[in-house]
Amino acid sequence: MLVGLPGAGKTSAGQLVAAQLGRPFLDFDEELERRAGRSVTDLFARDGEAAFRAAEAALSAELVDRTAMVLAPGGGWMANAEAAATLRPAARIIYLRVSAAAALDRMGSALAARPLLAGADPRTALEGLLRRREALYAMADQVLDTEALSVAEVADTLVAITRELERADG
Repeated sequence: MLVGLPGAGKTSAGQLVAAQLGRPFLDFDEELERRAGRSVTDLFARDGEAAFRAAEAALSAELVDRTAMVLAPGGGWMANAEAAATLRPAARIIYLRVSAAAALDRMGSALAARPLLAGADPRTALEGLLRRREALYAMADQVLDTEALSVAEVADTLVAITRELERADG
């Protein structure tokens, strides 16, 4: 399970990791959009963040018995104690650490689809999210600093981490 700020590379790297390991990949935001028939932005606007987080928690509960998947929940998933507790201890959580500035650069035009960053100053909003979530992200099993890595380098490192964790689990 890959956690971190929007723009940390959870989806981009996660897809590559899943392909390299021959496992299914699930992006929570994409799955919730598919189920609702609406965008995350619309879900937040119409239903509110609390309803979205409840949907994330319900999706997490559905995944409890699924094994060997690469999961990429939304950036706020770790702040939802119910969702995180549901998938622990079976899931290995890896925090993809990145600065707010680098995350914004990576998002580019996709920034418009991020409801919590939709204001006049997305950098300040993202820095605020990072301050509020950093301690939660740091509770992950592993932390990978992605700041200076390409998506391919992040994916390769994640594959190595996953294989090492699996060897340690026996």
